[in-house]
Amino acid sequence: MTVSMYKISVPIFVQFLTSLSAVLDKAASHCEAKKIEPAALLNARFFPDMFPLVRQVRAATDHAVNTTARLAGVEPPAFANSEASFADLRARLTKAIDFVKGFKAAQIDGTEDKAIKITFPSGATRDFTGQSLLLNNSLPNFYFHCTTAYDILRHCGVEIGKRDFMGTPAS
Repeated sequence: MTVSMYKISVPIFVQFLTSLSAVLDKAASHCEAKKIEPAALLNARFFPDMFPLVRQVRAATDHAVNTTARLAGVEPPAFANSEASFADLRARLTKAIDFVKGFKAAQIDGTEDKAIKITFPSGATRDFTGQSLLLNNSLPNFYFHCTTAYDILRHCGVEIGKRDFMGTPAS
């Protein structure tokens, strides 16, 4: 059975970025209700060598946006990477969701064997096929950063649960 590259990428990215945005709304409300400075949560991390919440959200959006762009063969939008508030992060999420939603199945399907070369900031390069990029790199990283963002907020006392993490499947 063939699985659609579109169906295992775009709807997944949209579902989890949308749920992440809703979780950030709850985090902002939590800060307001408990009189907590939002920066305390935005800069929270599990361990000193791990990224803080704000960077986890950036990474999740980067994986979704860059993957769909690479599969479709288009340039991804640029992000400022200077988000310093819940509103800034929600705006980034909205921009990412709108970009990802803009793709049609015909742009993504059939990219399983597409050669994709990624050059990392370190200068190292890695060769992928579309399928290996999506299944072995992008989706695992995307889920990791979404989960870590959720877990940081839960650890900080934001009242969120599994349903908040999962969100509603994109149609």
